[in-house]
Amino acid sequence: MSERSIRLKLEHIVKAFPDRGGGGMVRAVDDISLDIYSGEFLTLLGPSGCGKTTTLRLIAGFELPTEGRILLDGQDITPQPPNKRDMALVFQNYALFPHMSVYDNVAYGLETRRLPRQQIRDKVQASLKQIGLEKLDNRRPNQLSGGQQQRVALARSLVMEPRILLFDEPLSNLDAKLRVQMRSEIHRLQRRLGITSIYVTHDQVEAMALSDRIVVMNKGRIEQIGSPQEIYRYPATRFVADFIGRANFIEDVPCRNTGGGQAQVDLLGKSLNVPIRFEHHAEKVTVLLRPEALVLREDPSLKQVVIDQAMYLGSEVEYVVSIDDRQLVVVEQDPRLSRVYAEGQTVGIDFVAEAVHLLPR
Repeated sequence: MSERSIRLKLEHIVKAFPDRGGGGMVRAVDDISLDIYSGEFLTLLGPSGCGKTTTLRLIAGFELPTEGRILLDGQDITPQPPNKRDMALVFQNYALFPHMSVYDNVAYGLETRRLPRQQIRDKVQASLKQIGLEKLDNRRPNQLSGGQQQRVALARSLVMEPRILLFDEPLSNLDAKLRVQMRSEIHRLQRRLGITSIYVTHDQVEAMALSDRIVVMNKGRIEQIGSPQEIYRYPATRFVADFIGRANFIEDVPCRNTGGGQAQVDLLGKSLNVPIRFEHHAEKVTVLLRPEALVLREDPSLKQVVIDQAMYLGSEVEYVVSIDDRQLVVVEQDPRLSRVYAEGQTVGIDFVAEAVHLLPR
C-alpha cells in the first residue's frame, strides 16, 4: 500500500457541534488524520454516533471542519463546495428523480456540465452496461426493484468519472440476499475500474468483504486502521475485538514477558508462548479467543467444560459452555460434523494456539 500515491489526505480533522443538552461543543470528529491511497477501497466502520458519516460528509464538502485540512492529490480542498471536489456520492436512499427515466437520471450530471449530446449518450450507455441495466433505460425508478434502483444510483455516480467515489451506507435499505448480490457487484466494479472508494457502514461483514483497509471508529476517534485480516486477527483494543466478529474475553490471565515480542500465558490448563503486540508491564492480561478457535473433544486429558446450550445451524454448530465460573462461545464450522454434543454433557475444550491474541487489561 505504501507504494501507491496518496489520493486523499485528512490532517487533524475536528468537527464540533453545539451540545443540545447544554452549553459547550461536542466533537463528532475528534482529531482524525488519515491517508487514503489511489485505487484503494477504504471503509469507515463503527457503531451509530461514532463519527463515520460526519467524516464522509466532511470529505464530500457537505460539512466544513472546525479544525484541520483536507487535501485531494495534494491540493487543499477544505473550503471548496461539493460540486468543486470531483467526487461522487452514492446515497443510502438512492436519491433518484422519480419523474425521470433511468437514462435521464444517469445523464443528469453530465447535462449540467453541458457536454455534447452524443458524448452524453455514449457515456450513459457505457455506464448502464457496466451495471447490467442497459435494457431498462426507459423505465422510471418506481418501475424498478430496490436493487435495480441502487444500481442506477451507482451508474449515476460512475458516469461522472470522479476521482473519489463515496458510499453512505448504500445497502442498508435492501433485504439480506440482495445486499450480498449488490456487495459483490460493488466489489467487482471497484476492482475493475480501480476507482478510489470510501465506504461508510456499521455492518462488519460488508466492511470485511469489500475493503482493502478498514478504519474502525469510536466516539469520534480512530481506534485502529488495517486490512480486514489485521483488524480481525490482531485487534488493537478491546472495543475493536468486540465490535468486529464475536469474541471470548478471558480476564486476568497470568502473563510473563519472555522477551523478543513473546509472552508466556497459562490458558485453559495449558502453558504457551504467544506474540505480544503492546508494551507489557502488568502481571496479568486479557486473552481474546474467537469462538471458531475453540475446539470441543471427548478427551479426559483436556480442561473439562459443561455444554449449557447447543444450536445446530446447518453449516456450523454453536455452543455456549461453562468453565471456571465463566461462559465461552464455541463455534464448530465443519458442515460434515455428524455429532452434536448434548446440553448438560461434559467434554474437553482445546484451542488453536496460533489464534490466541493478548490485549492489555
